[in-house]
Amino acid sequence: MDLSILSRLNELRAKREPAILATNTENGKQTLYSTPSLPVDEPLKEEVQKRFLSGKSGYVGNVFLAAYLPSPRLVLIGAVHISQHIVGPAMEAGFDVTVIDPRTAFASAERFPNVTLHAEWPDEILKDKPLDAYTALAALTHDPKIDDIPISAALAADCFYVGALGSRKTHGKRLARLKEQGVSEEALSRIDAPIGLNIGASNPAEIAIAVLGQIIATLRGVK
Repeated sequence: MDLSILSRLNELRAKREPAILATNTENGKQTLYSTPSLPVDEPLKEEVQKRFLSGKSGYVGNVFLAAYLPSPRLVLIGAVHISQHIVGPAMEAGFDVTVIDPRTAFASAERFPNVTLHAEWPDEILKDKPLDAYTALAALTHDPKIDDIPISAALAADCFYVGALGSRKTHGKRLARLKEQGVSEEALSRIDAPIGLNIGASNPAEIAIAVLGQIIATLRGVK
């Protein structure tokens, strides 16, 4: 591989940006595509766009397309019981999981061992660790002071999933607050609330399954 291409590929991966490396197996020519919207010459355009979404590598004729997509990340706002039940299965499913909650009584290592945990306000954490299109965010505290800012940030970052806990009445009030803060109707329509698949979940463990199932369905494009 050309060193300049390798350097650029490593740079993109470090920034959690997707890349597709096209290698012509007959002449060895390589081309690096770095954004899903980047125009590419036919006949590869459609295939490159598909692989930015699927993350699958493979041959197109004599060209091998190697997909380098960031690992999916799950940010849980609220160190609550539901989050405790989500963390393990999400990590086993391949998600990089982060839990954020400024309430130190909830955000403790005893309650959340072996996971990235921040007992700080979400806006403080997200300044240094911004959200991106390969991130799912689930707001689970019921507290607008904690949930609203990261929900707005997730919509602005085009996170692939944005969900929020609460009844339809609670969500209606949430929508009104966010609209007052300048969030567009189109963006607000992307929030999944009430959160999770409709499986009749009634306890934290069941709700966690419903939430994670909905996140995975959205990630895989079957929602």
